[in-house]
Amino acid sequence: MIKSVLFDFDGVLTLDANGTQTICNYICSTTRVDRSVFEHEYRKFNADLQTGKVVHEEIWKRVCDAVGQHIDIKILNDSFDNTPINSYMLKLAKEIKELGLKIGIVTDNKADRIKSIVDFHNWHNVFDGIVVSAEVGSGKTHPAIFHKIFSILSVNPNECVFIDNTEKNLVVPKELGVTTIFFEHEKNDISKLRNELYNLGIPNLAV
Repeated sequence: MIKSVLFDFDGVLTLDANGTQTICNYICSTTRVDRSVFEHEYRKFNADLQTGKVVHEEIWKRVCDAVGQHIDIKILNDSFDNTPINSYMLKLAKEIKELGLKIGIVTDNKADRIKSIVDFHNWHNVFDGIVVSAEVGSGKTHPAIFHKIFSILSVNPNECVFIDNTEKNLVVPKELGVTTIFFEHEKNDISKLRNELYNLGIPNLAV
C-alpha cells in the first residue's frame, strides 16, 4: 500500500531541468554577464555545493573574480526565490496530501538554495519531509538520502513512490524497493502522471 509520494525538486516541482540552469538564467539576465563564462565557472563548484563540502558564501568571490565582474550575492539569493515553480505539480502534491498520504522532496541540491525556497513559499506546512544532498553528503545515486526520508516520514521503501526527471536517479530507490516514475519534464504531462499514480492505487487522481 502506498503511503508516501516523494518528489524530485528541479525538473519535477520546477519548470527548469536543474537548479544550475535556474541560477544561471536569473543571474545572467539580471547582470548581463556572459552566460557561457559564468556557467563554466559556477559549475566548477557544483558537485561540492551539492554534497555540502562548500557553501555559496565560500566560493562566491572566486566565481566573481573568474568572470571579471562583482556580482552582489543578494542577486544569487534572489535567483533562489525566483525559481519557476511547476504550479500544476505543486497542486498535485497538495491533492495527494489531502488524501492522507505523506509527501516529501528528495533532491540533489544546495542546502541554502532549498532552505531559501522553502521559506519563501512557506512549504514547511506543505511537505512532510525534505532531504537535500548537501545536508546528507551524498546524492540520489547512493542509498543514504533515501534512508533519511524514510526515517523522517516513518515509512518503508515499498510504501513509497518516487518521481524524478532523470532516469539514473531512479536506479537506487528502485533497488531499495521504492516504486519509481520517470517524469519527462520537457513534456510536463501531469495528466499522464496522475493516471500513473491512480493505477498504483492512489484514488481520485485520474483525469
